[in-house]
Amino acid sequence: MSARAILLAASLVGLGATIAAGDSRAVDLFHTQRAIPATAASPILAGHAICSFGAPSNPLTLREAVERALCTGPDTRDAWTIIEERAAAVGVSKAAYLPTLTATGQLVHDDSVTNVRDHASLSSNYSTIVQSDSLQLGWVLYDFGGRRAALKNAKALLSAAQANEDAVLQQTFSDTAKAYYSAQAAMEQLVADAAIVADARDSSIAAQERITRGAAPSTEGYQALTAYEQALVTQTKDRGLAAAALGTLANAMGLSPDTALTLESVDQNRLPNKGFTDTVAALMQHAERTHPAVLAAEKELEASQAAIVQAKAQGRPTVKLVGDYSRNNEPVQLGLGLPHYPATGHDGYVGFQVSIPLFSGFATHYQVRQAQAQLDQQSVALDKARQQVALQVWTSYQTLQTDTQNLDASLRLQEVATQAWESAQRRYKSGIGTILELLSTQTALAQARQMRVEAITGWRYDRLALASALGQLGWDDLSDQ
Repeated sequence: MSARAILLAASLVGLGATIAAGDSRAVDLFHTQRAIPATAASPILAGHAICSFGAPSNPLTLREAVERALCTGPDTRDAWTIIEERAAAVGVSKAAYLPTLTATGQLVHDDSVTNVRDHASLSSNYSTIVQSDSLQLGWVLYDFGGRRAALKNAKALLSAAQANEDAVLQQTFSDTAKAYYSAQAAMEQLVADAAIVADARDSSIAAQERITRGAAPSTEGYQALTAYEQALVTQTKDRGLAAAALGTLANAMGLSPDTALTLESVDQNRLPNKGFTDTVAALMQHAERTHPAVLAAEKELEASQAAIVQAKAQGRPTVKLVGDYSRNNEPVQLGLGLPHYPATGHDGYVGFQVSIPLFSGFATHYQVRQAQAQLDQQSVALDKARQQVALQVWTSYQTLQTDTQNLDASLRLQEVATQAWESAQRRYKSGIGTILELLSTQTALAQARQMRVEAITGWRYDRLALASALGQLGWDDLSDQ
């Protein structure tokens, strides 16, 4: 073997020793690390966050809640680690184009005893230490596209993992916003409950005053007191619902459900933009082409196509450059009864090796059939992803349109209910109105307040949900939330 080959072998051995002794990530000859985002949330939060947190802010904003969920959520971190694994698989596929070099060393204590019956002079007994070393070179030069297909498969799977991470980030973003707005609405309901309890207490007091003056029967007092107690029961129930909603939000952010959280109050005077420019049909068609979930399915399909080529190549010949160099210090003996003499020896060869698979028990045939079946499965998965995306866009769009109309309707309802309650209060205190009228308007106002908060928080979430369904949800979508 030439000195140049020996030098190359020594360099590769030294590089391998360096990698083994240190962090394997420090050496990246194929630059696969460039495909891995810096953090689990980098694709959607690049330039906006560093994924470093202390205690939750007081009050907690939607931006912070989303950032925490994207950075620390188990789904986003799992999608990130899959990219790491797929990037390493690309490196493995590229490594198949390089030669392999194996060094073997052996040091043994050799005891050799030969007893020749009836000819003691021919017997021998010796003990020695034998050292042997060898280098083996292998380099696949041609394999009918097997390595190329394997590399294409690995790259497609990496692209699929990247697209899947985008889809996971979109879903986590949307889910966290939903949890935030649900908790915010629950907290606002507690504020409304406090007002309802106060109104019910005032109504009960007013009823007792009328009863004391003899202007109303005692049944009015019981009716007003019943309404007051009902308001207290509702308030207690809503406290539990609010605590559960806050726990769900904390869990989405990777915090313990019992973490104390304070949210921003709902600003009913600041409403987001209600303009739309695209029809729902155009939105669905766009999502079917560009949504990360669809892109991931397309890349999985591409990987399956490459897997068929790779399976077929396994049944075809390969041309390989092979080489071997070995040396040892094993003693030699000229013949029976003669002493062993110290010696050194070496052996080497270099050449080409052609391997032709003649029969594999039909394994290659069935591997190709298996790869074709996987391709068919991925084709179905792609169709399913497109259908799911279209349905999600349709549903989100219709919900958003409905809630957009409810924004104005809920405002008018709250204004009318407030006026009716105030009028009923005045009428009842003046002795004209009835307790049933008062309690009826009181209940209607409570419902109107709740519907107003739900309309606002629901619309803000629906906007983000539509962007997520389109696969276009980004950090800037929080600017008017």
